Amino acid sequence: MKTINGAFGEGGGQVFRTTLTLAICLGINVRIINIRAGRKKSGLLRQHLTCLRAAQAICSADVTGDELGSQEVIFKPRKVVSGDYEFAIGSAGSTSLVLQTIMLPLLLQEKISTVVIAGGTHNHKAPSFEFLKSSFMPILKKMGYQIKAELLKYGFHPAGGGAIKVTLMPYHGLAALKLLESGVQISKKAVAIASQIPQQVLVRELRQLQQYDWLVEETHQQMVESVGPGNLLSLTLVMDNITLVFDELGARGVRAERVASLAEQQMQRFLTSQASVCEYLADQLLLPMLFAGGSIKVGLPSLHTTTNIKIIQQLLDVNIELNQLSKGCWQLDVLPLDEYRSSLLKA
Repeated sequence: MKTINGAFGEGGGQVFRTTLTLAICLGINVRIINIRAGRKKSGLLRQHLTCLRAAQAICSADVTGDELGSQEVIFKPRKVVSGDYEFAIGSAGSTSLVLQTIMLPLLLQEKISTVVIAGGTHNHKAPSFEFLKSSFMPILKKMGYQIKAELLKYGFHPAGGGAIKVTLMPYHGLAALKLLESGVQISKKAVAIASQIPQQVLVRELRQLQQYDWLVEETHQQMVESVGPGNLLSLTLVMDNITLVFDELGARGVRAERVASLAEQQMQRFLTSQASVCEYLADQLLLPMLFAGGSIKVGLPSLHTTTNIKIIQQLLDVNIELNQLSKGCWQLDVLPLDEYRSSLLKA
């Protein structure tokens, strides 16, 4: 039994999710204490409880602390079983973060799995569906992971009511990810998406982008259906070696021009960093790189990334290096866990 302090680092759900993922993949019994102690409302919320129950479902784990508000969980995994799974968060909690918890264990199996998750598909401080499908999953494919995703229903925070479906297929050999060169820009596209709000909001967001030298033909509007109102501005940057997505979610009281400015600032921060991946993608890639290996360059590492590294190293004797190359650029190197992967597949 290994104990992980949930108050460490970013002190939120990332510590909890990373610990569950690695416990399943590597057959480690874990005790997680002080869960989300760094948040205003500590303990398990519905989203985190769904992460726990999804983790339990795919490996028939023994669990204590399975309740809302719990600040301590003991998780003892068994063998992962591929299959068809459905999970409902019961709130607008992020479907992408629930997926993040169970994706890697299912991808490392020898049979196909499908996962349907109901909840929020577009949330603050969580990967959007557009980010998953257009940026994250193509990079996983480069490493050898086989995954497809479908947006079944839009679910904007705070109403939720959305759903995603993900198909996770057996891999046939993993390859280390090598992204150490800043790519050459090929194209860019902006999509302003909204439901149950005036279309003029989208017009204003895209008009603001044109103040930053976006061409009219690079911008698009999309009105969609959802349970509650919502708005997302999604910027897609296609490079010769990677596709990156920068999202900004609209909110009550935030002007459309402000939403556009924040999204554009994200993209410009990456373009001036000399990095090969953005900070949010680096955070998502760290766990898949544990099994495939790789090297990437990132701008200022996020607190999620540095927390993830420390949690991984508390659970495993693994070689992860994060070295600063310049004022705004770091290199992240991960050696693959071949011996762990082999033992997992033979179990």
